[in-house]
Amino acid sequence: MSGSLASEVRPSPLSGETGRSKTAGLIEDHPELADLLKPGTPAETLLAGVAEGSPYLWQLASSDPERLRRLLNDEPGSSRDRILAVARGAAEGVADEAELMRRLRKAKQEMALLTGLADLGRVWTVPEVTGALTDLADTAISSSLTFLLRAEAERGKIRIDPAEPEKGCGLFVLAMGKHGARELNYSSDIDLIVLFDRDTAPLADDVEPVQFFVKIVQRLVRIMQERTQDGYVFRTDLRLRPDPGSTAVAISTAAALSYYESVGQNWERAAMIKARTCAGDIAAGDEFLAELTPFIWRKYLDYAAIADVHAMKRQIHVHRGHGVIAVEGHNVKLGRGGIREIEFFVQTQQLVAGGRNPALRSRSTEETLDRLVDLNWIDDKARDELVHAYRFLRTIEHRLQMVRDEQTHSLPSDDQKMADFARFAGFENRDAFADELRRQLEIVQGHYARLFEDAPALDVAAGSLVFTGDEDDQETLGTLQAMGFKDPVQVSSLVRGWHHGRVPATRSARARELLTELVPSLLDTFANTSDPNGALRSFDRVLSQLSGGVQFFAILRNNPGFLGLIADALGTAPRIAQIVGKHPHVLDAVLEPAFFSRLPSREELKARLDHLLRDARSYEDILDSARIFGQEQRVLIGMRVLSGVVGADAAGWAFARLADVLIERLHEAAEEEMAQAHGRVPGGRSSVLAMGKLGGREMTAASDLDVILIYEHPDDADVSDGPRGLPPSQYYARLTQRLIAALSAPTAEGTLYEVDLRLRPSGKAGPLATRLKAFSDYQISEAWTWEHMALTRGRAVSGPHEFRETIETVIVNVLTQPHDLAKTTADVADMRKRLSSEKGDGNPWDIKFAAGGLIDLEFIAQYLQLVHAHEHPGLLSTSTATVLRNALEAGLLSDGQWEVLNRATILQHNLTQILRLCLTGRFDPADPPRGVANLLARAAAAPDFPALNAELLDVQKSVRAVLEDVIRA
Repeated sequence: MSGSLASEVRPSPLSGETGRSKTAGLIEDHPELADLLKPGTPAETLLAGVAEGSPYLWQLASSDPERLRRLLNDEPGSSRDRILAVARGAAEGVADEAELMRRLRKAKQEMALLTGLADLGRVWTVPEVTGALTDLADTAISSSLTFLLRAEAERGKIRIDPAEPEKGCGLFVLAMGKHGARELNYSSDIDLIVLFDRDTAPLADDVEPVQFFVKIVQRLVRIMQERTQDGYVFRTDLRLRPDPGSTAVAISTAAALSYYESVGQNWERAAMIKARTCAGDIAAGDEFLAELTPFIWRKYLDYAAIADVHAMKRQIHVHRGHGVIAVEGHNVKLGRGGIREIEFFVQTQQLVAGGRNPALRSRSTEETLDRLVDLNWIDDKARDELVHAYRFLRTIEHRLQMVRDEQTHSLPSDDQKMADFARFAGFENRDAFADELRRQLEIVQGHYARLFEDAPALDVAAGSLVFTGDEDDQETLGTLQAMGFKDPVQVSSLVRGWHHGRVPATRSARARELLTELVPSLLDTFANTSDPNGALRSFDRVLSQLSGGVQFFAILRNNPGFLGLIADALGTAPRIAQIVGKHPHVLDAVLEPAFFSRLPSREELKARLDHLLRDARSYEDILDSARIFGQEQRVLIGMRVLSGVVGADAAGWAFARLADVLIERLHEAAEEEMAQAHGRVPGGRSSVLAMGKLGGREMTAASDLDVILIYEHPDDADVSDGPRGLPPSQYYARLTQRLIAALSAPTAEGTLYEVDLRLRPSGKAGPLATRLKAFSDYQISEAWTWEHMALTRGRAVSGPHEFRETIETVIVNVLTQPHDLAKTTADVADMRKRLSSEKGDGNPWDIKFAAGGLIDLEFIAQYLQLVHAHEHPGLLSTSTATVLRNALEAGLLSDGQWEVLNRATILQHNLTQILRLCLTGRFDPADPPRGVANLLARAAAAPDFPALNAELLDVQKSVRAVLEDVIRA
């Protein structure tokens, strides 16, 4: 076995008892693996770690033991070359596209297993892993093109040499991003641009080039990414092409060159640094890139371009926020100190100097760092630290993606999952991993910060910006109008008032000096919101509430990301703007270093609320204090959402966690208030059952509360023990009314939530509060299917903990009883049809009710629970996303169905969070507010709003197809 993969594996603390048990079972079933996987050997430890930590790799390993034996027994480089040879020859002797797809997918499976084992076993370095994945991508694309071109040649559409069909065909594929740099991720998409030279393409006379090559590209994408029973080859993204919202998937070289020369952006120049011809007519592709050289590599970098480079840097900070580096939930690609900062460190210097120094025109991150040392741009120490950090972070990124073959870059947020992942990543425990991660992130952050320490302030003055004197400067009014302010006179008046010290924050000379320096970037930032004038008015209200402005203005000047976040909040999120205008001190929390690194826990929220309520002198004071606390905390969650550091899942949990704490405390306060007048029901207990978005922890800034109050008492408790005793049913009905008022009634400090009790048994006709036994009997014998669907999201959030557990046990018992399949199916289909009729489902941006929207996702999750929870009780969860994951693991959804639903859940919840923060009315996608459109695109990681709009339509169409398949099945 000399030189075999098994013999080269190095021990690593990967495995646990579960993994060793699975490995032993595999060896028992397949004795031919015994010699390769002797207990306690590095190879056996590695495979046990795979079984423990990566369901994806374990499925590849255990489903084809012969493939596993072959990979372990052979030298890894030889295995790689053999797999590439198989992929290279996949088109040979194949007349059927399905057979080509099968061969390529089998090659992908084997390469995924090989690179996973070689990476986890520390046999291959990061460049060897990424190089093997890149070679497979290149080879798969080339084989697919070979097949497609030969097929078209047989039809007489193109004249090529069948032995070398790609040579001289006129069409070529540019690999972009990590693919172009030969740094492909373990579970990466491949970013491609496909172009053709219509003058040299040897097409038949009657063939129209655009239609012909578009058809080729569409089939190529299908071959690469369509999921079959053998999986997929690579997910393929064509959105880096010029103007993707209005161009075909295959573009002529003439059109592309014209675009880049006339309207090409600096970010596109940065992207083209890594462009590489990977398939098709290689000579034509290389000629195109050579012709594009003056666009990519400018001999002299003008000042506007330099400013744009610095603006790109600031945009990353706006997107990721600022603050201390966290571990749980940290995004190793986009987060502070992450992979993106290393890449940006390299690419920025390439853009600045690559035009004069061709030696810097390298696609490889590590190679460019070497060349920056050679040219004295950085020293050896910086290079070595960044290369080490880059390899470390790419290794962690690969470990994350190996777990389930998901294109994720974020570490687990859950403590236990984080500990498990740390072992899978080769560390003894979570703390050892966290220490090393923080060390590497801080090293990167330090180099990145030093690169930009002399960055100029953003110069936005396309004209005059003069705010001296008592009269408006006419040129300044023109500049403000050109920037996007609809009422420039109002803006000029406000800013002059600041300079004249008309608000407390600008009454000191130092504050006005800082303001003078800040105003251009401040105006530019607010001009880019949905409502520039409204945002500036809100900002003026904030300034009018501050006692001094020196510290505040200094923070804004030194933290462009914070300024952008405030602008987004005040200019695009009216709910936040209203509260910040009334309570500007809420921004104090945003300035704390830890604000962006984590959300407060339930215990922290309780402690803060209790501290606030401690000084309340009356029940009315409690209600006012709760409203202040709730409003401010919703602002802080919303600010995190706007900054991009908190996604939909975390935001939904955060809004729900806040509501849970408020309900719990106000329930206690309402009980105390009832006790003063009516005493207590002897032995009585009550709890609020959260339903809907609150129950599912999918709340937004605008969510109301769907709740039911459930109580229980001994049968001999006839009346409460107060001076004005009440029968239990009447007592708890009044308690419910009091609690609803505590949560929803307006006070001097506003309101907290709208409360909806319509999900209680018998709806509006039923009593306000429900006794537990009556609730249980009703759910078991009388409830409609839709009520059971609603019950899947039931979660007790207040009252004694043992009573909460009793209620949730009742819910589990109801949901795990057998449900009539035919009736449930018919009821669910009928309910969806009724909703479509009543609410309409034709508007994709009515995300809740759209065909394929959130209701469809919820219906799928709820239907699966009602139909299958009897046999799969582990399916149950109040969270839609968790139910769908559980359904995948239970075999109730295919990998392809789950991927569609998971993608749709994340995307549509992200969009909903932004829409609920930013709008109070309907959203018009035909004329979206600029700031909202930008936030939506950023939340969805889309290049722009038109691309997002197209993606949403595609996602919803796929979800609707899965819904129909699930119900039909």
